Amino acid sequence: MGQKRNLTFPEAHLIRLIRERHPNGAKALYSMYSSSLYGVISRIVIDEAVSEDVLQDCFIRIWHNFHSYDENKGRLYTWMSNIARNLAIDQRRSKDFRNSHRHQKLSDFNEEFYEDEVCSLQVDIRFLRSYTQRLPDKERAIIDLIYYQGYTHAEVAEVLQIPLGTIKTRAVRAIKRLRIYYSTEVLAKAS
Repeated sequence: MGQKRNLTFPEAHLIRLIRERHPNGAKALYSMYSSSLYGVISRIVIDEAVSEDVLQDCFIRIWHNFHSYDENKGRLYTWMSNIARNLAIDQRRSKDFRNSHRHQKLSDFNEEFYEDEVCSLQVDIRFLRSYTQRLPDKERAIIDLIYYQGYTHAEVAEVLQIPLGTIKTRAVRAIKRLRIYYSTEVLAKAS
């Protein structure tokens, strides 16, 4: 049996193929992003079989809702990773996962990079990992619970025994800090 060929295209070409509903667009989309999106999902869901099911649902949702993607608002991977993350969080919040795997810390997440992945994808993941570590402890704990473990703001308030308004304020402050860190890095690289 021959080797299976992975399809890869520049992002603009891939977007055009998907919009045209071309079969190579679907194949390339999966070939280029399945490993990375699986990584996003598996860090939230943990269970391998369920993560694979969520990944399949993710690609179906991406394909059927591609009309809502606007390349002027962000990169394709960012849009898709948000879909993957939201589906994983929905799965985690389901009755089966409600009370399991809630004690994994941000520091337990190991990043895996694959040689055939898009280079800018690695930058995005490394950015999140490294700059989240730079947040003050109180903000990092909230980001960890909300974005990596799938807690709601109300659940974070209950777990940390802090008023809900304080949780929301700290989460917004942390996101603003991350934006500043990212902007500073982009400007430094541009000079």
